[in-house]
Amino acid sequence: MPGKRYLFMALTIGFLFALTHILSPQEVYFPAHRNWETRTPEQAAMDASILQDAIQIAVANENPAPHDLALNHELSSFGQEPFSQRIGPTTVRAAINGLIVRNGYIVAEWGATNSVDMTFSVTKTFLSTTVGLAWDRGLIRNIHDLARNYMPDPDEFFGTPHNSMITWNHLLQQTSDWQGTLWGKPDWADRPEGETPAHYPNRPMSEPGTRYKYNDVRVNLLALVALNVWRRPLPQVLRHYVMDKIGATNTWRWYGYDNSWVMVDGQNMQSVSGGGHWGGGMHISARDMGRFGYLFLRNGKWQGERIISQDWIQLARTPGTVNPSYGYMNWFLNTPYIDSSGEQHKSIPSAPDTAVTFRGAGSNIIYIDWDNDLVVVVRWIRGGYNDFISKVLESITTENPG
Repeated sequence: MPGKRYLFMALTIGFLFALTHILSPQEVYFPAHRNWETRTPEQAAMDASILQDAIQIAVANENPAPHDLALNHELSSFGQEPFSQRIGPTTVRAAINGLIVRNGYIVAEWGATNSVDMTFSVTKTFLSTTVGLAWDRGLIRNIHDLARNYMPDPDEFFGTPHNSMITWNHLLQQTSDWQGTLWGKPDWADRPEGETPAHYPNRPMSEPGTRYKYNDVRVNLLALVALNVWRRPLPQVLRHYVMDKIGATNTWRWYGYDNSWVMVDGQNMQSVSGGGHWGGGMHISARDMGRFGYLFLRNGKWQGERIISQDWIQLARTPGTVNPSYGYMNWFLNTPYIDSSGEQHKSIPSAPDTAVTFRGAGSNIIYIDWDNDLVVVVRWIRGGYNDFISKVLESITTENPG
């Protein structure tokens, strides 16, 4: 009977379709613009009581320094350095705040997570991301290319025999040992080395790639070279290719300095800074920081769209030959390593070896943990960070529920 046969076929097809739907992997959740869904800790397979203990550890370890970051600069070690005058904007920060995200959903949140504050060296990760975007598009042919070859006047910043050997890779790993002055700040004035101030400018030089030194002058040089590659302001690059796509708010701002303006293609553009050492840098909320971290937790994809390549992320996560706990700025790695005395070290002992953090002074931290499908943002914590993360990880009651 044709009618029954067609009915049977329709029911069979419907059953198979339903079965396929049931057996298909659960869709990965991505938060919509201005709408980030929450889940209870229990729904995320986390113990609510232990998670609350973790938050209490963070709150108890709030940085006691002044919330006025201009005043804090003057009172800090940065304010005591040579050439320490601020030349970029600062904020009056919120109290300690943060959020914990598992499987894409917010499971805990505390404090003013919408407050737009300086994020200091987390800015470096935004900067290296714009470099990665250029590399993905072939604007940078090879990370081992000489940086001077991408500048309109190669000798302006890379004219000495020492500086001429610096590559993109050296700048990204903070091993360039570039020597010079940029935006009125000599390289030696940032975290100066030497017995007395008279020795600071005459520091011994190291061949590019042989010594790691955290140095914001050289980071700012990377930003200037990247600006010349893109030929458009880096905040515009970041907004167009990343921040708008991941649903970030329109409140974040990425600043340079009062004197960091350059002429590109007949237009005056501000070269942004890679940190807040002298003001400036990325000013952003914890929630937008969380979205940025979640993009990398999802390996550079957002709702099926490739934002940044996995190849670039792999490069960023590769331990440096000089500093094995650091990849590209500002990817701090948790890979165990043996120091010169034979002792093993690990940045966050309780965390998986594969975890990474983006860190800035304050402290401002984005923690990314692929093994546990976890992103944690905490701002203005001083001390106790490892205990805080350890307690967050302890709160996980079962394996990732997906």
